[in-house]
Amino acid sequence: MDGDQISPMILENKSLPFAYFRSLPFAYFKGKEWNISMKEIISSSRTLLILSVIALGFAAVAFGRGGKHDFVLHNETGVEIHELYVSPHSSNTWGDDVLGRDTLPEGESVKVTFDAQEKSVKWDLKVADGNKHTIEWENLDLSKIAEVALHYKEGKVWADVK
Repeated sequence: MDGDQISPMILENKSLPFAYFRSLPFAYFKGKEWNISMKEIISSSRTLLILSVIALGFAAVAFGRGGKHDFVLHNETGVEIHELYVSPHSSNTWGDDVLGRDTLPEGESVKVTFDAQEKSVKWDLKVADGNKHTIEWENLDLSKIAEVALHYKEGKVWADVK
């Protein structure tokens, strides 16, 4: 025997130790030949890769899409909104201003996004103008609302939802 080289005559001898067969492109398993070609390996690898890409695609869609509470707020009040708060109805605090340092000029819109795992159903909304005058809306079911248009005219305030 020449180290790594095994002649076909030796392959006929099934009493050889397994170490000899590890370097071959096939192996004997319980007396049956298990022959794997490069084409089969590539085909299997390709199938596994395709299934992995599909699984990652589904995961990206599930986690990449916005939360079910995301909505667009339209400012139709006639004044610039300086602060915007959105808080679960069950909460006693408003939390941070959603606009941060920005403002929402009259006639403009902003998309409000939530974490996809958010569980609260009912939400409260509060806006404030530059003079700190505030208006609040309570018990909004944001899982059923995609757009909120805020209006103010002749001392009356209302919101249209879609």
